[in-house]
Amino acid sequence: MATQHSRSAARLMLAPAVILLLGWMLVPLTMTLWFSFRQYLPLRGGDQGFVGFDNYVRFFTSSAFWPSILTTLIIVGGVLVITVVLGIVLALLLDQPMWGQGVVRILVIAPFFVMPTVSALVWKNIFMDPVNGLFAHLWRLFGATPVEWLSQASLQSIVLIVSWQWLPFATLILLTAVQSLDSEQLEAAEMDGAPFLKRFWFIILPHLSRAITIVILIQTIFLLSIFAEIFVTTGGAFGTRTLTYLIFQRVLESQNVGLGSAGGVYAIILANIVAIFLMRIVGKNLDA
Repeated sequence: MATQHSRSAARLMLAPAVILLLGWMLVPLTMTLWFSFRQYLPLRGGDQGFVGFDNYVRFFTSSAFWPSILTTLIIVGGVLVITVVLGIVLALLLDQPMWGQGVVRILVIAPFFVMPTVSALVWKNIFMDPVNGLFAHLWRLFGATPVEWLSQASLQSIVLIVSWQWLPFATLILLTAVQSLDSEQLEAAEMDGAPFLKRFWFIILPHLSRAITIVILIQTIFLLSIFAEIFVTTGGAFGTRTLTYLIFQRVLESQNVGLGSAGGVYAIILANIVAIFLMRIVGKNLDA
């Protein structure tokens, strides 16, 4: 049993890490809030003074504000659907005994360790190029006209690229959950004549609910700030401008750090709204 002295010593040893973590979080947030109420033009004289909520009004009344939020939510929702569904399928397949199982699992997980900019460039130049891309050659092989993916199906292309990056993460989490499933329960259901779909729906899927919740929560946090994939592929054109990319464009166009900081505050508000919504809808599975 821990004594009062040992608890005090533990708090003392943890204090530097806690202080560093709080500083790492609070200092950038405080600076963002500070600059959001000021007109700060680093290339035109620096701080121009306090402007109140002018930056917030300018950013909110922009014609691109609501479309960027909608685009962000569409990308997040599309990626979550693809990664969760395919992640479950891959997890079930990888759990089956096969030759070279370890190598196959490594190959499936490998894309998660590729930098977003690198993977986006690979998809853009090797797969989706309308002239020399792999997809273009396949289209011509079947006598069809190649699709210009990044202009004709730009939003779907971004969802596909990001899903490829995050699918290994979902697969890894779900595979761990599948391996913790009681095999005797599945064997008993199979002996009773239950088909695979019923075993999946009534046994496997409820067991995976907590893992699915974790995948959704973690991926959503990161996907709300998606930027690199859009920057190196479409440059925010063709309806792919997310809220994060809009903030980047506004700062680049106006050279006003205050305007970008106000956009950053909106991004934080959006992230918290989505997080609260998800915690209310699916977070209850964590307590089950």
